[in-house]
Amino acid sequence: MNVTVSPITTTTNSSPECVKIGDIATSDFLMSVYILAFVSGLIFNVLTVGPIWHQMQRQNVLGIFLLNLSISDVLFLFTIPLWINYYRHQHQWMLGVTSCSVAGFFYYSNMYISIFLLCCISVDRCLVVTYPLRSKTHRTSRYAWTQCVIVYIAVVALHILVLVYDNLKDVHDDLHQNDHCYETYPMTKSVAIFNLIRVGIGFLLPLLVLAVSYWRVLATVGQSPGLTAQVKRKVRLLSFGVIGIFSVCFAPYHILLLTRSLVFFHSDEENYCKIEQEMHFFFSCTLALSSLNCVVDPVLYVMVSNGVQEELKLCWRKHRRTQTDTDCALTAYSRGKSNMNLI
Repeated sequence: MNVTVSPITTTTNSSPECVKIGDIATSDFLMSVYILAFVSGLIFNVLTVGPIWHQMQRQNVLGIFLLNLSISDVLFLFTIPLWINYYRHQHQWMLGVTSCSVAGFFYYSNMYISIFLLCCISVDRCLVVTYPLRSKTHRTSRYAWTQCVIVYIAVVALHILVLVYDNLKDVHDDLHQNDHCYETYPMTKSVAIFNLIRVGIGFLLPLLVLAVSYWRVLATVGQSPGLTAQVKRKVRLLSFGVIGIFSVCFAPYHILLLTRSLVFFHSDEENYCKIEQEMHFFFSCTLALSSLNCVVDPVLYVMVSNGVQEELKLCWRKHRRTQTDTDCALTAYSRGKSNMNLI
């Protein structure tokens, strides 16, 4: 995400573009990825929001984290049609500067809210498994809500600051009579520094927290004779699933973001633009891949959360057998009292 930019593109035909944007084939591919993310993400989040809400009402800590993750995903999903329209028109933003700013705000806010909430969940799982008795007194609904509020405030405040200093009004391409949205070249020194900070604090640090947390979880669970094979399998699935989300959805984007920033500092203008041109399609693909986290988040945690699974099964049975809401809630509660639901 470029914050303050001074693109090479000018109003004269003699001035070349740093990066030529708008290939039809690549635009169609990117549009397909966003359509997949929008349709699948909307379906999975709608299907799971009810069970997750019930878990949150019972003051289930994991349910609170999942609910906030779903809220962030849904807000982002509402902006995806704007990006689909952008790629449908071959990287031409025809909806004005304000809508571009709003779409970018929700895009990048969702990315980092998701990353930090996944960190909160991983630390919480680690505490439950490694310190079950000690963590029980501290794992309250207030504990979970406080973490979620801090994540939201920190990420939203940062991106509001980005919007204030954004120069998106200057990205109009007079040469080709179109506007780009967050695809402005070349980047400036302040943007490159900001990108390095994002990679360090927004990706590498959370990845380290995840790796340490799940390493402790897997080590503890593997040595615990009191857990069944099914529970151990779910713990492993959660651990590798979260690392998988980072590897597929977030790692490629941040690796290329880091590469672009380092190239900026170590290349002259001509070589920099050449490398940016070669990387543009791949960078756009990694950004599109990051949008798929709103699809895999609900799927992953439904697969590993006993509480959410029970809610889905019981509410499905309620439809089949026309059970009352009270019966559904009482049955789910009685089944959810097992300590295994903490994992």
